Amino acid sequence: MTQPKTLGELKRSGYKPLSVKAELRKNLIRKMLDREPLFPGIFGFEETVIPQVQNAILAGQDMIFLGERGQAKTRLIRSLTSLLDPEMPYVEGSEINDDPFAPISRACAGHGGKALGTTPPLPGLPRDDRYGEKLATPDVTTPELIGEVDPIKVAEGRYLSDELVIHYGLIPRTKPGIFCINELPDLSEKLQVGLFNIMQERDVQIRGFRVRLPLDICVVASANPEDYTNRGRIITPLKDRYGAQIRTHYPKQIDIEIDIMDAERSPLLMSDGYRITVPQFMKEIIAETTSMAREHADINQRSGVSVRMSIANYESMIGNALRRTILLREDEVVPRDQRFVVYHPLVNWQN
Repeated sequence: MTQPKTLGELKRSGYKPLSVKAELRKNLIRKMLDREPLFPGIFGFEETVIPQVQNAILAGQDMIFLGERGQAKTRLIRSLTSLLDPEMPYVEGSEINDDPFAPISRACAGHGGKALGTTPPLPGLPRDDRYGEKLATPDVTTPELIGEVDPIKVAEGRYLSDELVIHYGLIPRTKPGIFCINELPDLSEKLQVGLFNIMQERDVQIRGFRVRLPLDICVVASANPEDYTNRGRIITPLKDRYGAQIRTHYPKQIDIEIDIMDAERSPLLMSDGYRITVPQFMKEIIAETTSMAREHADINQRSGVSVRMSIANYESMIGNALRRTILLREDEVVPRDQRFVVYHPLVNWQN
């Protein structure tokens, strides 16, 4: 079946638009029934975090992920796009990806009333283009996230009372899709209020314009629990609007940490034609060192010991073995030196 190219073809195809949360829910249910893996590349969350994500999507809730650094929060959030449809029709030229059946921007307001077959072509919006992300910092502004009057459009002769002078920010341009705020407590309280309005009323209001855009957005955020009291805070009304607060965690078993090390090591280490063989006990030493650091009294556990420590030590070990292989003109990389040492600020393991 060919992709409908006009509004008339789209209507005759029986296409019915869904909200983003309904779309996520539909595709999640299908994958669960088909026993498809939901988030490939995410390790150790099968019995803890992923069931919470499933519950939130089935309940139609916005989510905030709480966890220390290096717990795959951002990767898991980005993986949510796999639950969107591969493509979604939208009005060509629309800044905010207007739905052909119900456009909401003034620039496309008359689109839905055109005769069947006479509308411009309807391109397909890929699922990856329906994801937006912003790292929250104190200098993030309202125009970046929501929108602002574009002085260039004013200079071209448009009146300030004309809605067409508005330049939309990241959130409206992500519609209909998923928008993520990383490190939410760092966002200024003024912007948190604006975000609250989008989550509560599902619209944006820009300066003095009488414009209300009902945005179809799933709002997701990440935060470090330490940030609630140290570096910033989430205003109470905004925190209340997140229906699901999901706690992430570090790997609970050594073998899971090893799987992450193998999956995340730099591809550069395997790009030169050398065969790499790492004894299992050396992987276990590196993973165990990180695990011990997470429990040591001299390390601030509120800050956390990232999985990146294991990955970096693993890469350094292979890099050292590769250096020796090159110098000896061998073709196989094997960390086998009896003086092999994994260094850690607290513990040295030696074989």
